[in-house]
Amino acid sequence: MKITLAEDLQFDWKVEKIGVIGPGIVGMPMAALLANARIKIGTDQPARVMVVQRNSKNSGWKVDAINSGKSVIGGIEPGLNAIVEECVKEGLLGASHDYAELSDADMILISVQTDKKGFEPDYGPLFGALETLAKALQNKPADKVPLIVYESTLAPSSMATLIKEHFASYGLIEGRDILLGNSPNRVMPGRLVHRVTHSDKLIGGLHPETPRMIEAVYSQIVTEGTLHLTNSMTAEVVKTLENAYRDVRIALSTEIVRYCDENNIDYYKVRDLVNEKLSQTDDATTDPNAVPSGGLLIPMVGVGGHCLPKDGILLWWRKIESGADTSSSLIVRSREINDESPAETIKLAERKFGSLDGKKVAILGAAYRFNSEDTRNSPSIVLAKQLREKGCDVHLQDYYVKGDDQNIVGFGVADLFTNDLEAAVKDADYIFMATAHKGYMDDRDEILAKAENLQGLIDACNIYQREDIEAKGIGYTGIGRGADVPSEEFVDFVAANFIAMERGVANEVQAMAQFLNERYAEEAFNKVTMEDVQKLGASCSTGCIIADPAPITEVPQYEGFQTRLATYAFNQGQPVA
Repeated sequence: MKITLAEDLQFDWKVEKIGVIGPGIVGMPMAALLANARIKIGTDQPARVMVVQRNSKNSGWKVDAINSGKSVIGGIEPGLNAIVEECVKEGLLGASHDYAELSDADMILISVQTDKKGFEPDYGPLFGALETLAKALQNKPADKVPLIVYESTLAPSSMATLIKEHFASYGLIEGRDILLGNSPNRVMPGRLVHRVTHSDKLIGGLHPETPRMIEAVYSQIVTEGTLHLTNSMTAEVVKTLENAYRDVRIALSTEIVRYCDENNIDYYKVRDLVNEKLSQTDDATTDPNAVPSGGLLIPMVGVGGHCLPKDGILLWWRKIESGADTSSSLIVRSREINDESPAETIKLAERKFGSLDGKKVAILGAAYRFNSEDTRNSPSIVLAKQLREKGCDVHLQDYYVKGDDQNIVGFGVADLFTNDLEAAVKDADYIFMATAHKGYMDDRDEILAKAENLQGLIDACNIYQREDIEAKGIGYTGIGRGADVPSEEFVDFVAANFIAMERGVANEVQAMAQFLNERYAEEAFNKVTMEDVQKLGASCSTGCIIADPAPITEVPQYEGFQTRLATYAFNQGQPVA
């Protein structure tokens, strides 16, 4: 494959070795599927995939596990274990602690976790890996121009500034010695293989040739989705936005569900009626294992996972750094609303059952997401700590999470945790259903039978029906599980709030694109346009339909109730030109 980077710089690109740094929920399925694709570009032999994992206390074991033919991802992951086993057996997939293995790689995927630290990115682990990689690439063959692809989520402008400058400090110049691209992942625990193969995927680069090179490889694993080629900064904006916008939609849904719970209104009826008005429906109201993708989403104990709690801050980073006012940002302020949810879940329980102080409580589900072992930012951990502070005797149970999980240990709840369902519920006065694991759905009756002293159940993940619990003489309450049918006026009010929210987000994004272009887009190729953001955002399978920017002329009201998000949207003023 002939690549032309400049008039005096051409080379024949072949793919004999692909490196993957970081075999987590992104790197492991990507490595397995790339090996399984038996990619042949510029050679008649399939590319070998080498996973590199530093020999750390928490993750060093992954190298031996992969080399023995085992996936390192827990929970239910259809297809992944079989692919890893087969590819290792055929010599197509291997793992190492040594970054020197990547010095002759033709393509290197970076799948190292990024985070936030206050109101800025925390790239410590990422740059720890990049420093070692840059040293290894100083020994690359002279005729190789390795393609470095970031699957990690980056704050907008990071590729054009921090990443590019990092490699330059090691004498590796973008567009001459290396090519920098990004293709931020859209995976989801519990369906990793399916999401890689079936989801649309963004492909960006700093050089116009880079996305085309990534496409040549990724088209062989993204077999049912569409690849969308763009520039790096647009990919950075869209990736952080699709998670930030989901966080905002959860926050609006949370404001509505809290009002519903206080006034005994059935939120799920509200949700279905509003989403029908918005033409954004899904199956999640009746299926706890369906991924909500409609307009209004499904509020639970809180918002967990790695991405949603941080990506809005990453999107806003450069504006925050410049001193911009965030007081009316829907994206930034949604974090406050969602972070209140564990405490609000306790209030919901106490409205129904009275004080929980000193009671025996079981929380079922430590992972933030059903059918996974992922405890990152899990609201169940926060809930457990808050209940312990009330003097409760707390048991936190999960089928998939390990007892030495770094978040269970790091957040000080290891003494509360168990994998044993019976031990967790046997003496419980109250059960909080916090995660909709399939196992809990299958064992619904068994859970109730094992809970010999159960007085009440708090359904925070839409598993049970009120009548099934109350028929057994057990008290029931649940997030969004009010009994009254919503009025037409209330449904209209909620729909009006959604429209105000989506316009507010659009206005915010338009202003963000203008800001980034003025400061960080040196060439026309790397500019961000609102049209591209809308088009690429719509390719996200969990729903990222960004409205057109428009003025917000009033804050909707219903019997004295106004949502905070509609108020923020109104306070933003007119959209930028």
